[in-house]
Amino acid sequence: MKIFEALRQDHEKQRLLLKILAETSGDTPARREYYAELKEQLETHATAEERYFYSPLMKSDNTVELSRHGVAEHHEIDELLEKLDNTDMSSPAWLRHLKTLQEKVEHHLADEEREFFQVAGKVLNESQKEKLANNYQQEMRAELHH
Repeated sequence: MKIFEALRQDHEKQRLLLKILAETSGDTPARREYYAELKEQLETHATAEERYFYSPLMKSDNTVELSRHGVAEHHEIDELLEKLDNTDMSSPAWLRHLKTLQEKVEHHLADEEREFFQVAGKVLNESQKEKLANNYQQEMRAELHH
């Protein structure tokens, strides 16, 4: 497996969790559980992605700007998660913040998959793509509490 497939698999999990959460209401055990899982997925993914995708790409003039943009979007996502953490789950504001997060994450994932993966594919060689995927997946397995 190459780094792009590994990242795309986790992107699909994030999209699904966001979709499920957007259909929840109130301060329910289901909402709490799905939100905890989403938050863990997003935070673990961002760290591992920065380490095993963005970091190596920072070394190339062709991908340094895209890498910096991706990392900046991770910070915006962190801020939205913090806003959700500080909002009562039963309040209508919580769902509004979640929808903002959903839009931000989906925009970020689409940017990566449509634009960044193609450029990165030209910068990284085949063995780098496989090694980065292995390292990324190992970190995800080690960090996720499932």
